Amino acid sequence: QVQLVESGGGSVQAGGSLRLSCAASGYTGTRYCMGWFRHVPGNEREGVAGLVTGGDSTYYADDSVKSRFTVSQDNAKNTMYLEMNSLNPEDTAMYYCAARRCDYGFIGFRAKSYSYWGQGTQVTVSS
Repeated sequence: QVQLVESGGGSVQAGGSLRLSCAASGYTGTRYCMGWFRHVPGNEREGVAGLVTGGDSTYYADDSVKSRFTVSQDNAKNTMYLEMNSLNPEDTAMYYCAARRCDYGFIGFRAKSYSYWGQGTQVTVSS
């Protein structure tokens, strides 16, 4: 059973930075698509960034996060990271990591496409 555990959330002021981690366990097979999502109550869960385990490419849901956030992985630790810089109050959300075994490249940011989810870590940015 795949388990995902997020950490690194917290409260920061606008302009600050945070680094989220997603530690995965229970992987079988060689390749998983992993994504960072965020959710604000009342809104849809939205994709932020993602990658394929063992791959070199990274993916971002839109340009506003691509310019400020960096997704990366440590294959030896089965851990995905999200470095978030220049945070603003609109980034306040619960951040989740998600995974799905994939064989044909990154599957995008449709939440329903992912099989496994972590419990989330809260990010709060104050102005």
